[in-house]
Amino acid sequence: MKDDPTIALVEDDPEIRALLAGYLESEGFRVRCLDGGAGLDRLLAQGRRPDLVVLDWMLPGEDGLSICRRLREAGGPPVIMLTAKDEDIDRVLGLEMGADDYVAKPFNPRVLLARIRAVLRRAGGAPPGPAAAAERLRVADLVIDLAARTVRTGEAAVEVPLTSAEYDLLHCFVTRPQRVLSRDQLLDWTRGRTADAFDRTIDVQVSRLRHRLDGAGSMAAALIKTVRNAGYILAAPVTPLTAEAP
Repeated sequence: MKDDPTIALVEDDPEIRALLAGYLESEGFRVRCLDGGAGLDRLLAQGRRPDLVVLDWMLPGEDGLSICRRLREAGGPPVIMLTAKDEDIDRVLGLEMGADDYVAKPFNPRVLLARIRAVLRRAGGAPPGPAAAAERLRVADLVIDLAARTVRTGEAAVEVPLTSAEYDLLHCFVTRPQRVLSRDQLLDWTRGRTADAFDRTIDVQVSRLRHRLDGAGSMAAALIKTVRNAGYILAAPVTPLTAEAP
């Protein structure tokens, strides 16, 4: 995670916005306060891309889900959704729209701070775990560049667009191939201590990862298999690539 990361705080309630901005600035972040999607669009159009967006779900005009979807489609920065909605279906919907994490109101600012730091760590580097000896790995028709955090597929080496959370999940599988990984392990490696004890959003993330790979035409989607009552496994070997390998 780089020094003094910039957070775009998109929240229409001025009191909440001011309190959160003051708290995050006291923790060493630079904060851009915005009251809606139009302000965020202007910020991005000026080339002032934040490192992370904290995005309220319930906004006047364009809602947070729509903004999140647009950011995801444009390859925008990671997103943490803030919302008073705390039903499982709402959490799943937010993740499906491309959010990297989800914090329900009311919340302790320290919880949001921990989630922000966790997402920034994931976006800036590999999740904790055994390091791969090579910088690039191949599994089936995928090539994963660990240094660049990119995933490409097929003879044309088309890049597969993944969120940071989806990439981190794939990283867990390719650095631990042909091993059953429990949901708790995957949550710990991708979200650390911010994961809830009964959090099952990892199932949503695995489903999304499979969908992304399948949509890119990759055979690897079918290689991430569910092991009943145990977790998931990447049921294929992973080959380290040398610098000269295609």
